Amino acid sequence: MPGTNCPIPPGTNYTYHFQVKDQIGSFFYFPSIGMHRAAGGFGGLRINSRLLIPVPFDDPADDYTVLIGDWYTKSHKALAGILDAGRSIGNPAGILMNGSPGKNAAVESGKTYRYRICNVGLKLSLNFRIQNHLMKLVEMDGSHTVQNDYESLDVHVGQCFSVLVTANQEPKDYYMVASTRFTKYMLTATGIVRYAGSNVPPSTELPAGPVGWAWSLNQWRSLRWNLTASAARPNPQGSYHYGGINITRTIKLASSVGLVDGKRRFALNGVSHVETQTPLKLAEYYGIADKVFKYDSISDEPPAASAAITAAPNVLNATFRDYIEIILENPERSIQSYHLDGYSFFAVGMGHGTWTPASRKTYNLLDAVSRHTIQVYPRSWSAIMLTFDNAGMWSLRSELWERHYLGQQLYISVLSPARSLRDEYSIPDNTLLCGDVTTLPKPPPYV
Repeated sequence: MPGTNCPIPPGTNYTYHFQVKDQIGSFFYFPSIGMHRAAGGFGGLRINSRLLIPVPFDDPADDYTVLIGDWYTKSHKALAGILDAGRSIGNPAGILMNGSPGKNAAVESGKTYRYRICNVGLKLSLNFRIQNHLMKLVEMDGSHTVQNDYESLDVHVGQCFSVLVTANQEPKDYYMVASTRFTKYMLTATGIVRYAGSNVPPSTELPAGPVGWAWSLNQWRSLRWNLTASAARPNPQGSYHYGGINITRTIKLASSVGLVDGKRRFALNGVSHVETQTPLKLAEYYGIADKVFKYDSISDEPPAASAAITAAPNVLNATFRDYIEIILENPERSIQSYHLDGYSFFAVGMGHGTWTPASRKTYNLLDAVSRHTIQVYPRSWSAIMLTFDNAGMWSLRSELWERHYLGQQLYISVLSPARSLRDEYSIPDNTLLCGDVTTLPKPPPYV
């Protein structure tokens, strides 16, 4: 992220290393600056359990990644230019779907297959379904789920669902369908599930998608964590009793949109984030944070709806290992989606209207799914809980890329007072440097 790493200069290469340790499941990757995601700069990422860790379902006959999302006819540079001018990029031109099994990846009758479905788009929630087939949800955003069957699934921007589909229908072709949700217009994309030996085309009558956001909210309420399944480690997922931990801090974040210097900006609690030439984490690590940004430019409560938007680096300070409740409020008429970088959280509650402390009575404090991306329905709220036990500088951002690009994001600084390798690694020797830290001596390593 731009707040933690310097950009890779044009014409050069840089190799990232990461340790696959704490999560398993289905994800996708994409460049985190600019609008490259609009030009197809993304791909699926599978993280499998180690062979010694039991998985709560039999190995499928095959495994497919299906990437769905909206797309624009304009280039990513043209889209960035529109946003830089302070205007909206408008509605997408269509829906894409890739990863569908074709002639060389036909399904066989009686066998079960895994489909990993990710919404890689910029703006629109999508509904996914397969003609005449049920989908058994087994994993989402890196967590095993209670295995309910669904005729269709709402997949919001940035989210990944993993389902098992059994080829138990008449051997022929069937459509996979992705269509828009919560829009006045309908866009649709299709793929093919082909049975081995089939020469019968699919029925032209596509299965209808659901209507309204109340249906989607009820589906979200049916999603549950599989408490008995192993996580990335042998311990059961449900061994962490998040519902019994006292809340240390509540942060309410309300979205807003307005003009700053005559240009369109999006904000959280009245501040629209602006990237800095020196990445925030590097400034903090090198001891010059006060020269680059100010902590806590927003409060834990939203300002009045009429408050003006300020454009500035938006960084919240969080105390290491505090257990925090974050309320995401959406006063607008369109659905939103948020991602927290570097953490999974428990999505414990959703509701219409404005959140109040009484809303906690509706929370799921037993088996809410541990995940990293959550939707917020129109004029509604979503509540998440997590322990900030991972030292670093972490991005909480809108997954709707127009909003993200125009400032609807913030960073959360989690510092360990010990400067210990137990809590955080020292900066790698090959880290790219830029801005005000380029000529500074490297701080002493953690011990």
